[in-house]
Amino acid sequence: MKVTSEQGIKAFCNSEYDELHTVVLCEPQYMTIREVINETQKHFKNEGIHIAKAMSQHRQFVQTLRDYGIRIVLLPSLEKYPEQVFTRDIGFTLGQTVFVAEMANEIRQGEEGILKEWLEKEHIPFYNLKHDEIEGGDVIIDRNTIYVGISNRTNKKAIHHLQELLPDYEVITVPFTEKYLHLDCVFNILSPDEALIFPGVIEDKVAALLSSRYDLIEVTEEEQFTLGTNVLSIGHKKVLSLPVNKKVNEQLRNRGYEVIEVDITEIIKSGGSFRCCTLPIMRKAEKAHLKQWELESFSEESLFGSMGENETAVHLGFHS
Repeated sequence: MKVTSEQGIKAFCNSEYDELHTVVLCEPQYMTIREVINETQKHFKNEGIHIAKAMSQHRQFVQTLRDYGIRIVLLPSLEKYPEQVFTRDIGFTLGQTVFVAEMANEIRQGEEGILKEWLEKEHIPFYNLKHDEIEGGDVIIDRNTIYVGISNRTNKKAIHHLQELLPDYEVITVPFTEKYLHLDCVFNILSPDEALIFPGVIEDKVAALLSSRYDLIEVTEEEQFTLGTNVLSIGHKKVLSLPVNKKVNEQLRNRGYEVIEVDITEIIKSGGSFRCCTLPIMRKAEKAHLKQWELESFSEESLFGSMGENETAVHLGFHS
């Protein structure tokens, strides 16, 4: 099985907004709405997905990332996995370890094996979350805080286990209206101080907590449907977003973000946008983003990662 990647790969992530270096994607070569598994697919079930158009849009997306100097890993597309383009769901990177999910929906089970094969080949440490139903679309990281949505794909037992695995992290459970599939369809962090949110669907107590921590940029119902929250931050206030989400894009630009518009509307028919289509493997933390308590509480290596070519230490104590 061939995996296409570029050289010098390492793993480190500690937020949703630091400079993106390496990311895993998969082409939508066999993308189809085989069985409806979310509200967006229900809407487009009869229309279907135009594969040639989806592939063309995905290539443009990949090229845009490369134009910004980001290393791309393309996992092989297999016909038996029609949702494989959404690589975010098969795991998440925290520190120098990639956590590999156990997929909740039968149609996606097995995708994680392809990711593990690549991780083993590249000698990237990973922790296999066996018997835990937790998907990366429900996991949003901001330094020592991990927000995890309760959904049809992620359950309380898995979240509790994650907290046991990560005693030095604050794991916050985020209940939300289940029809929105994953947390990143209604909430996404853009910076240490700002986040996108679709109001009224996250449990009131948690929504109040988020409001106390972030300046929340509200997404309309119309632009939630076109996944306005599901943008991808690549660092230095640069954000990939859909051209159709004009209100979101205007708000971001008014706040000083560089909005990089790429059209992947054929792909979002299956219920995921830029964040869903990407699994960050390495980001480099920017000191300007760190709060004073973080600088005092963590060593520079644990926050920024060791960039030496032969570095093999595994943070968090996890091994494959």
